Amino acid sequence: MKPFNAKEVKDQAVQWIRDWFEQNGPGCNAVIGISGGKDSSVVAALCVEALGVDRVIGVTMPNGVQPDIDDSMKLINHLGIRHFCVNIGETYNALMVEVDKELKSQEKEVSRQTIINMPPRLRMTALYAVSQSMNGRVANTCNLSEDWVGYSTRYGDAAGDFAPLGGLTVQEVKAIGKEMGLPIELVEKTPSDGLSGKSDEDNLGFTYAVLDRYIRTGVCDDPDTKARIDDKHVKNLFKLQPIPHFDYAE
Repeated sequence: MKPFNAKEVKDQAVQWIRDWFEQNGPGCNAVIGISGGKDSSVVAALCVEALGVDRVIGVTMPNGVQPDIDDSMKLINHLGIRHFCVNIGETYNALMVEVDKELKSQEKEVSRQTIINMPPRLRMTALYAVSQSMNGRVANTCNLSEDWVGYSTRYGDAAGDFAPLGGLTVQEVKAIGKEMGLPIELVEKTPSDGLSGKSDEDNLGFTYAVLDRYIRTGVCDDPDTKARIDDKHVKNLFKLQPIPHFDYAE
């Protein structure tokens, strides 16, 4: 496997974005949820280079008070892009009250996964609301490593109209971020879901470095980790595939 050339791949990704917009939305804007982490930062920077700063719109979506919202603003200010702030806190609380009430009426409880997955799904609703009002196309900011093991929320951060990082591992995304001169604290920011108090790697049970090496080379030194990755990959493939549908044969 040849060494990863960050500049070369960055240039290819920029051209891919330009070509995609020419085919799927000439003159449209790229709308990106800005979390302040490496993925949304790199996607935003790629779109700025591909389309120009005037055609990139960042959206911050805190759930009430978000401690790291300054990271999002640091990226927005660094790139000089337009932005909106849509706070999903009241919507999240109101919806959770209704869901909780209905579940309790049948002696059920709101699951931990429901609590974790509802904010990303509300954020995607907010992104599409802004996008449809601003002649936009919504960027998916998931990377190959996250997609490989299903570490994303279906119809949440896993949604979108185009995915510039879908073929790039975490290590490769970081390399591109550094190549583009993004603030290093954003590129190297430890990813987390913001709710569990744990990092993504803590929740997964292995590091992205180990996962990325396995994806690119097929080598994983620890058999238990390899088995865990394989299990997650198989169980989460449905997230990357079209919705199965019944074919009516007349």
